[in-house]
Amino acid sequence: MRRISRLTRVAVGVASLALAATACGGTSGESDSGDGGKDDKGLAIAYDIGGKGDQSFNDAAYAGLERAKKEFGYKTADIEPTEGETDADKEQRLASLAKQGYDPVIGVGFAYGPAMKAVAAKYPDTTFGIVDSVVEGDNVASLVFAENEASYLAGVAAAKATKTKTVGFVGGVDIPLIHKFEAGYKQGVQDTDPKVKVVSQYLTQTAEEGGFSSPDKGRAAAEGQIEKKADVVYQAAGLSGQGVIEAAAKAKVWAIGVDSDQYEQEALAAYKDSILTSALKDINGAVYALAKSVEDGKPLNGTRTFDLKSDGVGLSDANPKYAEVPGLTEAVAKAKEGIIAGSIKVKTE
Repeated sequence: MRRISRLTRVAVGVASLALAATACGGTSGESDSGDGGKDDKGLAIAYDIGGKGDQSFNDAAYAGLERAKKEFGYKTADIEPTEGETDADKEQRLASLAKQGYDPVIGVGFAYGPAMKAVAAKYPDTTFGIVDSVVEGDNVASLVFAENEASYLAGVAAAKATKTKTVGFVGGVDIPLIHKFEAGYKQGVQDTDPKVKVVSQYLTQTAEEGGFSSPDKGRAAAEGQIEKKADVVYQAAGLSGQGVIEAAAKAKVWAIGVDSDQYEQEALAAYKDSILTSALKDINGAVYALAKSVEDGKPLNGTRTFDLKSDGVGLSDANPKYAEVPGLTEAVAKAKEGIIAGSIKVKTE
């Protein structure tokens, strides 16, 4: 039995990240320890599309890296994706980090799946991690989340907050991972109030078309849903979600954030009063825990699933207005209790 059977965390989504968007390409976040050798190199992460500064998925991973660097005092690396990159580019990036002696090496996002499988086999003495995908390998930890459960709670909140009986969902890319967000959200809405209509839209069919990295696309989609009377819009769209939040704030309707507590993000401070809540994934805690397991000499591997029961996902209540919506707090608490107890089965499709 491995020492850490369930990834630990301080709290879901409590870190407030003050991160500015960075240019694609290159490495950032390294300590001042010089070139160093294998023994003083620790966690390295390779970002998904949108990169650092998305105030969501990637920034949550960066928070985990920063936490590990502060606690363990070693050198870290974080590398941005490049425009239009291939699996071969991702494979080269991961291999370079492993060759330099970083351990563990984490690919942030399902897109790293093929590259991770190839590189992990070539570097059996390095621990690898992948977020939001499952890759088989003795030295690979697959960090996956019950996004549908957090999204169900977001749906409950949306159904309680809407006054027009119409709410929206904006997905970045039309893929199974994002379908989980939509499925949970729709179910949460309908279970709470069957009279509420959910309007859904996916920005692109593939990630290469910019579904996770185009705030303008998110903005346009949200504006279209608001024109259809949606007064709550939930987005699972990475960097594109910033456009959704901006549109909601401009129209004075509610936005629901994703992955990180977007109410707390400094870059979104101008719109925070319109962010009712956020569906949270403790990517921060998952990244940190994998780093800690390696530091302890007992690296995690296999599939690690983070759900409501383990506090691996959740719903933010940081906005004081959240508690002011009649019945919202009680309805979310009841739904969470039902999911954990198993009386509510949340769909993934």
